[in-house]
Amino acid sequence: MSIVLGFVALVAVIALTWLWRQGVAERPWLETGAVTRSPSPGSQPTGRAGLGVFLIVAGGLFALAGSAVTMRMGYADWFEMRLPRVVWAGTALLALSSLALQAAVFAARRGDGPGLARWIGAGAASMAAFLLAQGLAWARMAETGQGLAATPGASFFYLISGLHGLHILGGLVALARVATRLRAGPGAAAPAVALCAIYWHFLLIVWIAMLAILTGWASDAAALCRAILS
Repeated sequence: MSIVLGFVALVAVIALTWLWRQGVAERPWLETGAVTRSPSPGSQPTGRAGLGVFLIVAGGLFALAGSAVTMRMGYADWFEMRLPRVVWAGTALLALSSLALQAAVFAARRGDGPGLARWIGAGAASMAAFLLAQGLAWARMAETGQGLAATPGASFFYLISGLHGLHILGGLVALARVATRLRAGPGAAAPAVALCAIYWHFLLIVWIAMLAILTGWASDAAALCRAILS
């Protein structure tokens, strides 16, 4: 439970700090005198603020799921998860997709239009391959007797991976919209690409955290830390 609460606190601190930097706490209607600051060209304060709020909500949703898993592990009918190897291959694809989107951000900042298009395509392809790997993981688990209602751990895996997959589909839709802006040049697409990259990094962190909880690694790490500190 402490790990889940820590994850919630971390997501909240990062998101709130981000929102503060975007100026959501400012009250321009109370300011007097000439306005000395203007928004920078290509900035998207509304998009950044909206993404920050969404990440808080999505992070809380996954944190609640992780909390439910942690509490359910305390019951006698909990069995150790036996995840197929394709899950780890999919995790590697997810990491590659996150790296590709970060490379797209760098390409946009350099004004490298062809490079930006290539990296966006690579990120989208890696993410689509991750979804395919998730489908294969579901099929492999069903073949080995770990169906949807076979064990509590399997049920949680289907639930969490399904929610995560829906978030990925939403990210792919957003990335497709960003791709349509490439005709206007890398500068026009740069702010939206940066938002997509942040979202991709969030999906990677959440997925790794959920796997750590489902496989018991998070509990083992917490126990080790308590043993060291005690």
